[in-house]
Amino acid sequence: MLKSKISPSLMCADLINIKEILNELAKENVDYLHIDIMDGEFVPNLMLSNEIVKQFRKITNIPYDYHLMIKNPDHKIDWFDLRENDLMSIHYEATLDPKSVLKKIKSKGAKAGVALKPATTIENISYLLPDVDFILIMTVNPGFAGQKLIPETLAKIKKTRLFLNENGYENIRIQVDGNVSFENAKKMRLMGADIFVGGTSSIFKKDLSISEGIALLREAIDGD
Repeated sequence: MLKSKISPSLMCADLINIKEILNELAKENVDYLHIDIMDGEFVPNLMLSNEIVKQFRKITNIPYDYHLMIKNPDHKIDWFDLRENDLMSIHYEATLDPKSVLKKIKSKGAKAGVALKPATTIENISYLLPDVDFILIMTVNPGFAGQKLIPETLAKIKKTRLFLNENGYENIRIQVDGNVSFENAKKMRLMGADIFVGGTSSIFKKDLSISEGIALLREAIDGD
């Protein structure tokens, strides 16, 4: 099993106090900052402008974990300040040529991923795997925070991990996003997930400090 990593979802953070939050996340040694980019077309919501998140670079050196929920990402990759060690995932339904988009992401030194909606299977994107560093499994429908876990996605995580291992892709990571609560994160880890996007049900959970949320998430993922 690959080493676990944590990626706090900034769409769930208090952006009024983002400087303090980014500093606290750095202090807690999180692995990535999960950044949801939405265009109001691919999903029915707008979130986190690329120009806004560029400003966060002035505050933190934590690598970015971009999740592009936008149409035609092939025309828009150059908008982003992609750096070495960043992650960037696209939805294969969003472009006619996902393979070229993945190659462009990798050419900039970042890790390239494909995001799977709950109804999209690993078999749908098997032809892309040679160009993929990670798979993002959505455990809710993309677009909004605070949704309930779709139970069937837990088995999908396991099936995806087995498919990758059996086809020579053991080093492709599995990221999970959507109601990654402490209880669900433990189940997701057992199914084979290794990058955990924490939002309102864990890292930014009401009545918990960020440090408490991170500690409890890490305990759920890596505890006995």
